[in-house]
Amino acid sequence: MSIDFEAEGLLGGVEGEARAARLDLLEQLHAAGVSLDKLREGVEADRLALLPVEHVLRGEELFTMAEIAERTGLPLEFVLAQTEAIGLSRPDPDARIWGEDDLEAMEDLHRAREAGIPDDGLLEVARVIGESSTRIADAVRRLVGEAFLRPGDTERDLGLRFAEAARMLGPHLGHQVEHVLMLHLRESIRNDVIGRAQLVSGELPGAQEVAVCFADLVGFTQLGEELPPEALTAVAGRLRELGSEVACAPVRLVKTIGDAVMLVSAEPAPLLDAALALVDRAEADESLPRLRSGLASGLALSRGGDWYGRPVNLASRVTAVARPSSVLVTGEVKEAAGEGYTYSNAGRRDLKGVSGAVRLFRARRAPVSDP
Repeated sequence: MSIDFEAEGLLGGVEGEARAARLDLLEQLHAAGVSLDKLREGVEADRLALLPVEHVLRGEELFTMAEIAERTGLPLEFVLAQTEAIGLSRPDPDARIWGEDDLEAMEDLHRAREAGIPDDGLLEVARVIGESSTRIADAVRRLVGEAFLRPGDTERDLGLRFAEAARMLGPHLGHQVEHVLMLHLRESIRNDVIGRAQLVSGELPGAQEVAVCFADLVGFTQLGEELPPEALTAVAGRLRELGSEVACAPVRLVKTIGDAVMLVSAEPAPLLDAALALVDRAEADESLPRLRSGLASGLALSRGGDWYGRPVNLASRVTAVARPSSVLVTGEVKEAAGEGYTYSNAGRRDLKGVSGAVRLFRARRAPVSDP
């Protein structure tokens, strides 16, 4: 059915070529099945140019969440909880906004449950995937926006170009994410050990002995008052790059937290090497403020890609009292790291949130002796 978009108020405020382009885009979107209400929302929110790519990514809307639950045999409450776990708002079970891909994903979850995967485990994985996917989507959105936006674009030109990019790049992006996930899963399993106790009990190990390292940029908060957001983001991104570079197995980069990175290792010596290398590289990089690092070890629990326990809190507190361009370690790390390092006594320190004074040492690489 033809719509008089001018009478609907959707052509106001644009003239000449921009007006003709908007009209063409409105007609194409409506012909593709985008409702008048959706078009009106796009114009009013100044995001009409994004509707084509949104339409491509959403696909055909065939099912309600209640119908998906019925077709897959999953409890509706689990389906809704899964949607929330990946970071989406709780949907109306009767809203027809889901497509074939959503149905297939829920069928996969049904098979996982049938294979014996518990619901709480599936929801935990969903939360981690959701958190990671949010960052991936934001990075891809920014990359595509910068790559395909042209000076003087009309809404139609930009919208159709974005939509075509989504059609071409979408499947490849999915394959890339799957490939990286398999690489990380393979690396994680390669470093895991299942001993006789786990074979007898039928349970994977809980808390385990690990060394934990934090490293943060000195004066980052003050830097935020002096630099524009783009420059500050570049600084944080450069720290993330350096953290990735020094995180060689068995050392793992767990996460970045604005001005800090967190690394873990089952072996203290490789982690200490990584921390010293990270501080040195930041010192040599004129784009970065100086870095400081703290290490602790002890029993910690890995859940959802993160770590929890006393050594995590302790390493964070040790980092906070470290001098710029230094690596500060606890006595336990010093004893376990072995040869190849020299230490200076940093005294006993009362650390916030840590019971009892903690003896600390400044670590350096041992000088190489001449042959």
